[in-house]
Amino acid sequence: MFVICIQVTMILYEVLRLYPPSIHFSRKTCKKVLIGDKRYPAGMMIELSVLLMHHDPDIWGSDVHEFKPERFAEGISKASRNSGAFLPFGWGPRICIGQNFALAEAKMAICMILQRFDFVLAPSYTHAPYTVVTLHPMHGAQIRLGLI
Repeated sequence: MFVICIQVTMILYEVLRLYPPSIHFSRKTCKKVLIGDKRYPAGMMIELSVLLMHHDPDIWGSDVHEFKPERFAEGISKASRNSGAFLPFGWGPRICIGQNFALAEAKMAICMILQRFDFVLAPSYTHAPYTVVTLHPMHGAQIRLGLI
């Protein structure tokens, strides 16, 4: 049972890497700051693209666009070439307060569904993610469910 929980966690992390719920976040500098070799004045808005970071081959490797949950087998910090590159819920003092609840709820839902149903994508499914506030499938996700 413990192995299944680890596998579900790895699958969930890989889904969140490929399709983060929030594709970017913004921060405002409160004082002069140096990031790399660039200086930014106080009051400047800095935008970080989570989607681009999660799809960067320099960080995640040449298989960045492939669904490979095993990249999280040794945990989040060893999944990429940069231990802080996985940001589906943000980071630091403004990290999403509901992160732990959302992850626990998703794991329970996935486990309950997998125990009772067999499912396949319908032939009419077209993969087309798009953004409103968060990332969504443009045409929904048509799935055929069958009882196990």
